[in-house]
Amino acid sequence: MGRYFGTDGVRGLANSDLTPELALGIAGAAARVLIGHDPANRPVAVVGRDPRASGEMLEAAVVAGLAAAGADVLRVGVLPTPAVAFLTADLRADLGVVLSASHNPMPDNGIKLFARGGRKLPDDLEAEIEQAYGAGVAVDRPVGAAVGRVRDAAGATDRYLEHLYQAMPQPLDGLHVIVDCAHGAASVVAPEAYRRAGARVTSLAAEPDGLNINDGVGSTHIEQLTKYVVAEGADLGIAHDGDADRCLAVDANGEVVDGDQILAMCALALQSGGQLRENTVVATVMSNLGLHLAMEKAGIHVVTTAVGDRYVLDALVDRGLSLGGEQSGHIVFMDAATTGDGLLTALRVMGCIASSGRPLAELASVVRRLPQILLNVLVTDKAAVAASAEVAAAVAAARTELGANGRILLRPSGTEELVRVMVEAPTQSQAAQVARRVADVVEAQ
Repeated sequence: MGRYFGTDGVRGLANSDLTPELALGIAGAAARVLIGHDPANRPVAVVGRDPRASGEMLEAAVVAGLAAAGADVLRVGVLPTPAVAFLTADLRADLGVVLSASHNPMPDNGIKLFARGGRKLPDDLEAEIEQAYGAGVAVDRPVGAAVGRVRDAAGATDRYLEHLYQAMPQPLDGLHVIVDCAHGAASVVAPEAYRRAGARVTSLAAEPDGLNINDGVGSTHIEQLTKYVVAEGADLGIAHDGDADRCLAVDANGEVVDGDQILAMCALALQSGGQLRENTVVATVMSNLGLHLAMEKAGIHVVTTAVGDRYVLDALVDRGLSLGGEQSGHIVFMDAATTGDGLLTALRVMGCIASSGRPLAELASVVRRLPQILLNVLVTDKAAVAASAEVAAAVAAARTELGANGRILLRPSGTEELVRVMVEAPTQSQAAQVARRVADVVEAQ
């Protein structure tokens, strides 16, 4: 049996790769694994989704699979992925399930699972669920009163909103924010959260119809938001993706503030309040060198992980740290969340503005982003590239040329015969020249 779980759950083209039958089977397998671990406990699962049309179908399949295996289900409806993670912990459920493909276009969908406590499912538990799914449906399925019950979780949205409000460092009175909700899961809850915190809110792309999620809007299409922020004279803009686990910002001048800058701002705020554990943040290998230089200047250590918010989370948990994130805007605040939460991130960014009295552009300027070039090089054998003496020599020469003012990174794709060449340098032209030279050597292997 092939692997169904990727780095962020099960994902694919809805009703083609990701079918109702697969959703039913994965959900049933997850419930059977939980029961196998604790036969005396009747498991409870929280199920939520983003507004994709296919989510209605897949939610029905997941709920049926869980109940048929003997798990009780609490449906929370359309809510951000981090809200489901929070509710899994807050409602003391054994499992959280989200139907979402995050920033992917509408035809795609996905199944994300959270373990008890709202944390991402551990690899060993994923492997058990895959094995249980491969083994097929159990013959001795529960009957009668042992069949799982399904009900809507009353007050789930208000629970999440109250949690966000309690995690706010500073009232946002007078701050004007324009929020792009990507026609996604944040369309109702994000504007309401920011209003409750005291901000004046203008909403964009907050009318989901099941088909328009991420369609030219949101954190992967931020151009519209930048124009609105400038035209409206707002203090800032916030861009979410379809499931609102990430957040990018736009300053009053229309300049994009990325995850590296947000991470640096929040690290400095926590440091000044004595809340940055071990005086350390976690970032991935794709974070700009400008972040590392800014943190070094502030006396903050940076732990670097592989790309993916689950690796950031692993490092935070393993080391007992408080803050980590990715350039894409997945930011994790361990004092208030168990996963990346775009709404919490936006509130913390606005809190930095409100508490300091400084505009976002000034706060974000702590990171001077170095020009970055990323080339995707098709290869016939990633392993041969990794073992190549010619490639190693080209990379070493590039590192010598860049010195302390730049860096080079080669990263093989996890799913394709592709090697990514990333170069940062003081100028765009130098970055492009160095990247092209190394890419040519990679391509020749």
